[in-house]
Amino acid sequence: MMDQIVKAVAKKTKMPEAVAQIAVETVISTLKKKLPPAVATTLDALLGTQGASSSKAKSSKSKKDDSLLDDIGSIAGKLLNKK
Repeated sequence: MMDQIVKAVAKKTKMPEAVAQIAVETVISTLKKKLPPAVATTLDALLGTQGASSSKAKSSKSKKDDSLLDDIGSIAGKLLNKK
């Protein structure tokens, strides 16, 4: 999933994938510092970053995963909009 996000950012912003990779990693790292540890661990597992057990686990996606990603996006939005 991480590769898909990087490619989407690169395409949308017209930046090289290497730069998009750094941007995405920076955003994810910042989010993980702000999120509760359990949510940060789940984010790692969903994105295939630290702690992902296998490519099979990364490629199997369910409605529950989509719902969790929506929840994480909502939380991230709230955290980033705080003043």
